[in-house]
Amino acid sequence: MERTFVMLKPGVLHRRIMGEILNRFERKGFKIIALKMIRMDKKIAETHYAEHKGKKFYQELVDYTCSGPIVAMILEDKDAVSKVRRMIGSTNVNDSLPGTIRGDFASSTTLNIVHASDSNASADREIPLFFKPEEMCLWEDGNQAWF
Repeated sequence: MERTFVMLKPGVLHRRIMGEILNRFERKGFKIIALKMIRMDKKIAETHYAEHKGKKFYQELVDYTCSGPIVAMILEDKDAVSKVRRMIGSTNVNDSLPGTIRGDFASSTTLNIVHASDSNASADREIPLFFKPEEMCLWEDGNQAWF
């Protein structure tokens, strides 16, 4: 099994669509092993988005992510990183297809509504920024044989 990090950004909570997005992940068969709503501080946001430092959208992205509560989660499944990336759609909302989370709900690329790890290395870096090991709820899923 593989783990990935997903963050629902402030726009999701402002628009009251958190349940719809969580439902999509659950219906796809992902196991949620950690989930919490937090207000991200600037230091964590800057660390999380460090790869974008110096780009013209960096500060707006950090400010937006810190502007309201976010929902952080760890999803687990076979090939979790690539499955989640397909579900959320292209980062550029103009390229996000209908049926993807961004294609159905996002209206701005910079003020995007969801972040997901783009590789196993990113997941390994991002998960500890938001979750301590004891915050992960590891459980056996008797339904796995059905997916």
